[in-house]
Amino acid sequence: METIILAVVIAVVVIAALGGLVVGSRKRKQLPPPPPAAPDITAPPAEPHVGDEAETPREEPRRPLEEVDLPDGSAGPSVVVEEPPAAPQIEIPEPTAGRLVRLRTRLSRSQNALGKGLLTLLSREHLDDETWEEIEDTLLVADVGVQPTQELVDSLRERVKVLGTRTPAELRGLLREELLKLVGTDVDRTVRTEPEDRKPGIVMVVGVNGTGKTTTTGKLARVLVADGRTVVLGAADTFRAAAADQLQTWGERVGAHTVRGPEAGDPASVAFDAVKEGKEMGVDVVLIDTAGRLHTKTGLMDELGKVKRVVEKHAPLDEVLLVLDATTGQNGLVQARVFAEVVDITGIVLTKLDGTAKGGIVVAVQRELGVPVKLIGLGEGADDLAPFEPAAFVDALIGD
Repeated sequence: METIILAVVIAVVVIAALGGLVVGSRKRKQLPPPPPAAPDITAPPAEPHVGDEAETPREEPRRPLEEVDLPDGSAGPSVVVEEPPAAPQIEIPEPTAGRLVRLRTRLSRSQNALGKGLLTLLSREHLDDETWEEIEDTLLVADVGVQPTQELVDSLRERVKVLGTRTPAELRGLLREELLKLVGTDVDRTVRTEPEDRKPGIVMVVGVNGTGKTTTTGKLARVLVADGRTVVLGAADTFRAAAADQLQTWGERVGAHTVRGPEAGDPASVAFDAVKEGKEMGVDVVLIDTAGRLHTKTGLMDELGKVKRVVEKHAPLDEVLLVLDATTGQNGLVQARVFAEVVDITGIVLTKLDGTAKGGIVVAVQRELGVPVKLIGLGEGADDLAPFEPAAFVDALIGD
């Protein structure tokens, strides 16, 4: 009996020992838990999920508004506020009064050859037929024209014969009188822009390509603004892309509104709209710049006549100014004849008169068209367009 009990006790002890070994081995094989990861400061905070409890707010003392430091504007980048673009500065053109007198030196620099040549010939001791022929040649080279030259020489020969003695002062006075008579002092050279019965005055500017027609229109706007007039410009030269831009630039410089149409559009439509807007705005003058036409293109010249007819549905034209390049001489007369047949020219603008010694074209073109030279261009400056004054012009021809 004791032997059985002892055997049972030994078996229990053995089983308990084996169980301890198994449990111990399992505990030794279990890996330690990983250390907690450091928080990632770059990662965004986790989004809350449904059911998550909101964090209990921490109790912190609140600061009154008086203790909060407000920014004084000195720290941190300042906000730059862009200002709207400034409006184009309006220029104040030079007054027209006495403008030709101011430009007289420039004019005489190119024209003095004519006057000095005539005075030199007239001062010879013996005025024979050969000398008078030289005088005629001098006048013809200056583009005075055949008929006016003959009239001048005949009158000079008669007066010199009667005068007898010829001092330099007498000869100069004699030549001045005859040239003034030839240029004409009793002609109205006013650019008509103020009709008595309506407003605005309407002026159309015509001429072939290359004469400075668009530039002349812009300069004429400056002349009118300098005299206190308000102006609308009509860019009816739709066949030359730069013409409308150029005219608008001239207008912006003096505050004149420019009416323009699509490129290659109908010039007559632009001219019509310009007069219409000029009426609505109540301006004093509407200036219409037309396309430069070669006088050989009959169809285009007919179109110029159409512009004139369409404009006159509003009101009659007050001025049709023909722009001629003084350096072209007698060729300019051919152009002038064709334009005169299409539209009724009322005045002439001679450009580049300071760049030629052929000042006699003033006489020739007036005789050819029967209309006066009203404006002359004496340079490329914005204010180098001046009203034509016969006395100042003749004085520039013969010098002081």
